[in-house]
Amino acid sequence: QVQLVESGGGLVQAGGSLRLSCVASGSILSINDMGWYRQAPGKQRELVARITSIGRTNYADSAKGRFTISRDDAKITVYLQMNSLKPEDTAAYYCNAQILTTRTTMFTEYWGKGTLVTVST
Repeated sequence: QVQLVESGGGLVQAGGSLRLSCVASGSILSINDMGWYRQAPGKQRELVARITSIGRTNYADSAKGRFTISRDDAKITVYLQMNSLKPEDTAAYYCNAQILTTRTTMFTEYWGKGTLVTVST
């Protein structure tokens, strides 16, 4: 069984910063891409940022210049540093990873349960 557990969400004023973390655990053999998505009330889930196993990154236009995704494979953790937060960043943030486990023969997508980020004016 694989689990992704996010942390680091909370309430912050506009212009502030938060650092989200997502730790993977379970019978993991390898992790390919990892990423962060978000879903605001009444909206579809959208990509925020992704990082490949060799460190290549891509960001949503809304995140470029303000957010930074990174990963620590030794800790099986992916981070999202969010700076200059805006009220429109308010959403539930979900961790995603492509994981090969001891019970699978191909990489499978896993999701965390989310952490809430609220940015006040």
